[in-house]
Amino acid sequence: MSLDDLSVLLLWTAIAIYTLAFLAFSVDLARRSELAIAAQDAKTREHAKTLVASGGQTIADIRSEEAAAKAALEARPSQRARFLFARLGTVLTVLGFLFHLGADVTRGIAAGRVPWSNNYEFALTGTMLVIAVFLGVLFKYDLRFLGAFVTGLIVVLLGGAALAYYVEVVPLSDPLKSIWLVIHVFVASLASAFLALAFALSIVQLLQSRRERLAIAAAGTDAAPRTRLPFLRTLPSAEVLEGLAYRFAIIGFILWTFTLIAGAIWANDAWGRYWGFDTKEVWTFVIWVLYAGYIHARATRGWRGTRSAWLSIVGFTAVLFNFTIVNQFFKGLHSYSGLG
Repeated sequence: MSLDDLSVLLLWTAIAIYTLAFLAFSVDLARRSELAIAAQDAKTREHAKTLVASGGQTIADIRSEEAAAKAALEARPSQRARFLFARLGTVLTVLGFLFHLGADVTRGIAAGRVPWSNNYEFALTGTMLVIAVFLGVLFKYDLRFLGAFVTGLIVVLLGGAALAYYVEVVPLSDPLKSIWLVIHVFVASLASAFLALAFALSIVQLLQSRRERLAIAAAGTDAAPRTRLPFLRTLPSAEVLEGLAYRFAIIGFILWTFTLIAGAIWANDAWGRYWGFDTKEVWTFVIWVLYAGYIHARATRGWRGTRSAWLSIVGFTAVLFNFTIVNQFFKGLHSYSGLG
């Protein structure tokens, strides 16, 4: 078995483990939903006995839930709720990451260079960094509720790349024989990882925002509606989720800015000009503009809440479009997909 064959074996093992992690995190969300429903029913019975907002929540209840969820988010790892399936999902994600890392390293050794010179290798490294950032952030914030989304996304992206983008190891083309391959592409991958986490948080923010609007509108009534996703009651408020997404987006934006600058320097070394309106260059700039607009609008124009979340989602959609459609179907100087 060659090192590249071993890399592929490790990759599919990692995908299988990530799939198990996705299932564990999904069960965790289901268990959280059961706990949230049970807690709501208990409060409803208590309110009925005391004639306070029978059948519904009070504003005080809602604020109390938000405070508890925020405290849980920022709790130290040793002080966090011991959700069995969340812990199992985390352990499986760490195990999957180790196999993923092994696949990436063995691909690099087999190629005799850094493993991110074509679409397959970029997906291999980029998705690994998404998991690395997610696991790293868990030391600061309890984001295990994002586990199903993150691992599910990685299974889809990594599995799709393994099926659609895999190519055997080939020598580098002349423009890629540069130290900027190491710097520029790695930083772009790391930026994408932080932007992916902001994207996940923005989606949950939209769901949480809708639940909060319905809960506040129904507070104190006799017919408080149940959300279709009860586990949202155990998560931080939409405002807190938005703040976290914003922080990760800023980190990703800083790294993407460096990516844009480094790419211009590399282009000058390779082709004798800093900018040539190549499709890849244009889309890299479009992504930068989208996130610059998102950060500026939220900081100075008061674009918060739903509008802020949608800007974050549109930005990461552009990142995915840049990696898939632009790399594969648009011809230009950056046609390094490896697919011919």
